[in-house]
Amino acid sequence: MEWFPEGGNRFWRWGVTLPGIVLLLAGLALRDGAAVSGPAADLLMAEPAAAAAPEAAAPLLARHERELRPGETLSGALAAMGLDRDLIHDACNTAARWLDLRRLRPGVRLAAHRDSEEAVQKLEIALDGKGVLALARAAESWEGVWRDYERTTATRAVRGELDGGFEAAVVRAGAPADLAYAVAEVLQWDLDFNRGLQRGDTFEILFEERFVEGDPAGLGEVLAVRYRNRGRSIEAYRFAQGAYYDAEGRPLQKMFLRAPLQYTRISSRFSGRRLHPVLKVHRPHYGVDYAAPKGTPVRVTAAGVVSFLGWDGGGGQTVKVRHPNGYLTAYLHLSHYAAGLKAGDRVRQGEVIGYVGATGLATGPHLDYRVQQHGRWIDPQRLGSVPADPVPTTRLAEYQQLRDAMRASLTGDAPFPPPAIPAPESRLAAATALPVERGTVSDPAAAR
Repeated sequence: MEWFPEGGNRFWRWGVTLPGIVLLLAGLALRDGAAVSGPAADLLMAEPAAAAAPEAAAPLLARHERELRPGETLSGALAAMGLDRDLIHDACNTAARWLDLRRLRPGVRLAAHRDSEEAVQKLEIALDGKGVLALARAAESWEGVWRDYERTTATRAVRGELDGGFEAAVVRAGAPADLAYAVAEVLQWDLDFNRGLQRGDTFEILFEERFVEGDPAGLGEVLAVRYRNRGRSIEAYRFAQGAYYDAEGRPLQKMFLRAPLQYTRISSRFSGRRLHPVLKVHRPHYGVDYAAPKGTPVRVTAAGVVSFLGWDGGGGQTVKVRHPNGYLTAYLHLSHYAAGLKAGDRVRQGEVIGYVGATGLATGPHLDYRVQQHGRWIDPQRLGSVPADPVPTTRLAEYQQLRDAMRASLTGDAPFPPPAIPAPESRLAAATALPVERGTVSDPAAAR
């Protein structure tokens, strides 16, 4: 029994006859590296296990591949592949035991295998990131086998030094560029990735990589980071509920983000007396102006409730958000608001609420970001950061054990997780989960 990949695609051909077809379906290599998302996860239906292998037939020699197109049904696609009406009817009825055919989306991959007499003996229906349904002819009917894709997660550590941008340094260290953005989110309260980085900074990152059928399928979680910047060392370790803590168990997350957007420069700072660029008179400037291209997403700096959304005089299109402890933040000169956002909505820290513009009294696209505390305007750049709760005393020893294991992995002294650390599912919930889901041949009831 042999099988060979052809032309770099994801379908495989067999040099076997039908008696071995069901066993061979267990080794189907048709797969895709993308993670399952959206309605694809709901396609699978429950049904009793498949029947035994059909009788022997001629060897499979030819294969016809096709993708489901927009607006096309499975039966229509099979007809376009040259199958006759009765064959299509029987195949669709069998496939419906596993799949909700009404929810199949464009891009689903199909393959029809024909024997030397041009008769279709086998069909394959592959769902991105989920698995493959193989249908084999058995006398007057079809039999099916569903195979889940094998999903694995591995941890890896990378180390590097800045000689330019952070993203370039991460890629040079051998990691995907997306990791740079994930690390920036973890450290955003302690490190200004817009202006605070400098040549010679060093970093160590422990992170997860996800695989589907052995192919890369994106990043998992960032588990630990150590970043040395301007003579200080910033450490972050992932613990319970996915939160990050420093070496002493203090939370990295603060009540306010350092900045509400990715900006190019600060064009004007908080001041009691500033020459207004449009009115040409001296007046207080109660915010910080961040220059950025029009359309740059603006994120709320702390969780709260939208108290105002609309035109606000010289501020143009503005959003104001009330926060605990008497704080209010304002975002001025927006080009437009986040879709569906309205006064009274609750927003999470970091949620996009609008986009940079130049509405109102503005000479160019920028964000005027302002903060009030108990009705008094304060300098956003001097805003006192209110941290979240630290690691509870009752779990501090547990956290320290995990921190030490991650720290050893960052330096390359030990793999993670080490044998001494119990299975994460029993102790840390989302903190260090490294799931491994093996691909199996499953009956319809298992293919949910």
